[in-house]
Amino acid sequence: MGAGRVFAYGAAAGLIGDLLLGDPRRGHPVAAFGRAAGAVERVLWRDHRGWGALHTAVCAGGAVALGSVAARAVRTSPAASVALTGAATWAVVGGTSLAREARTIGRALEAGDVEAARARLPHLCGRDPQTLDADGMARAVVESVAENTSDAVVGALVWGAVGGVPGLLGFRAVNTLDAMVGHKSARYRRYGWASARLDDLAGWPGARLTAVLAVLAGPDPRGAVRAWRADAAEHPSPNAGPVEASFAGALGVRLGGTLSYGGRVEHRPVLNTEGRAVGTPDVERAVRLSKRVTWLALGVCAGARLLKSARSLKRGK
Repeated sequence: MGAGRVFAYGAAAGLIGDLLLGDPRRGHPVAAFGRAAGAVERVLWRDHRGWGALHTAVCAGGAVALGSVAARAVRTSPAASVALTGAATWAVVGGTSLAREARTIGRALEAGDVEAARARLPHLCGRDPQTLDADGMARAVVESVAENTSDAVVGALVWGAVGGVPGLLGFRAVNTLDAMVGHKSARYRRYGWASARLDDLAGWPGARLTAVLAVLAGPDPRGAVRAWRADAAEHPSPNAGPVEASFAGALGVRLGGTLSYGGRVEHRPVLNTEGRAVGTPDVERAVRLSKRVTWLALGVCAGARLLKSARSLKRGK
């Protein structure tokens, strides 16, 4: 069995596993990586970019090396290779947990239980829930669903198609490091610089694919393209901008604007200025769009990997 079919079957199995099982409540591999990265940080931390770059290299490189060793160990067995790819895909994607958290908050908002929604919001994103009303929380959820569709699903599939199991694990490692140390706090402004920049690079292809698929899968393709072209570049994140703008246009809503993280207020540009304000029903609409994008991404990435394998086989003959 060629590498293309191994990835296609394994990635599909992993996404189905995520759909059926979601993330484990205990013993999640990503949480284990986070603990290991935290231990490395305690040894290496200095208020210096170079030490931060070493931290990134050790942690991300270790994840890639682990994936390479595991893939090499099963390379003679197609069944084991598919199983390993499926397990790695299930471990690194988080689409089901993303949808579950978003819907939990959406149901609380629909029931008028704003306090329950505020209590749950930190499970999904880093906004300060006490500063948000019901519509503000709905907007935060839609933005998080859009961004995490790229970060938690599509980006991983892209790098899995490129690099197999090492690509899957490496992408999730980089994305996790960015979440841990990539923000601009006093402690991590320099130490986390390398993780943040590497995450920008690793996330670039997945973010653009997510934006394209949101255009194709959303109810308003023209609106998605218009918002992407007009507003994405104004977003402070080079990857969240295209994704959130295309989701905003596809759903016909306005995203962005003033928000608060950890007591720090940011005034971000509005994405899709022609849209309406986000309402509670848009949470479910965003989740459904995210799911459509996920399965389209699987088809695109598996198809690309199969095509690459076919071309390699043809050249070898």
